[in-house]
Amino acid sequence: MMTNAPDRILLFSGKRKSGKDYITDNLFKRLGPEKSVIIKLSGPIKSHWANTFNLDLNQLLSDGKYKENYRLEMIKWGEDKRRTDTGYFCRAAIDMYNATGKKIWIVSDVRRKTDIEWFEKTYGELCKTIRINCSYDVKSQRGWKFTPGIDDSETECDLDDISEWNLKITNEGTDLDSIIDKIIQIIP
Repeated sequence: MMTNAPDRILLFSGKRKSGKDYITDNLFKRLGPEKSVIIKLSGPIKSHWANTFNLDLNQLLSDGKYKENYRLEMIKWGEDKRRTDTGYFCRAAIDMYNATGKKIWIVSDVRRKTDIEWFEKTYGELCKTIRINCSYDVKSQRGWKFTPGIDDSETECDLDDISEWNLKITNEGTDLDSIIDKIIQIIP
């Protein structure tokens, strides 16, 4: 186990428009910045793209349409990088978000088995996996539309066959407080 490890690492996964960012942002607000940090594994990818192509990093990091214009190419670049080093973006994201010293790491966008494997190999039992699900109707209301090459890619489907999660949450956009309470129960 690494030195300067947190007390708990929460590994969130879910399909596009399942509400991962909404839930993790609200969890972070409840826990506070003194105690927790949100780590986006996609952050280093988006930072590279913003710097290389003079794009707006904040919009790439958000959950808006701007990001969707670049998603497919970012996925391809990220997959090429992962082929040579599966832990590259995990390490880069921890550094990018200055996670060292925070007690709770909220990893908001775990998308591959290799992401989970890297965290569990590196930090062991500190890791808890959380899967966010919602119905297609709710995803559609949030702006989701099936996009070939994205919604059927590894970034969206690699974790579909995992049945064991520390916590499974259905996020239909109701009772956020109850969802956050369930997550907080697995932090101790």
